[in-house]
Amino acid sequence: MKSLLLIAHGSRREASNDEIRALASKLGSMSRRFDTVTCAFLELAEPSIPDGIEACVQVGAKEIVILPYFLSAGRHVAEDIPALVQPKQLQYPELKIELQPYLGAAEPLPALLLSLVE
Repeated sequence: MKSLLLIAHGSRREASNDEIRALASKLGSMSRRFDTVTCAFLELAEPSIPDGIEACVQVGAKEIVILPYFLSAGRHVAEDIPALVQPKQLQYPELKIELQPYLGAAEPLPALLLSLVE
């Protein structure tokens, strides 16, 4: 079983967190590659990143792909998220827990941005 875990910052504004949850749900309905798609938050919202990984494990994931929904490689992307993922990788060495590059590094992003304004 393969899970996608979308990671966002989290917000005090619950409607913003709900947008991330809705995006994860939409990705789940569109994906043929992942059995489950869910989200977790760095701070200010639940579930936390470790709890999000644990939820994937508890539903039977043997592979977890973690996608940081961030536009730039600031401290959260470069340090904080890896520091939260690594203990879970050590806790579950039999699982493939893969941290993907952040959204802003995606090759199609510049073309997508231009398509929105052209």
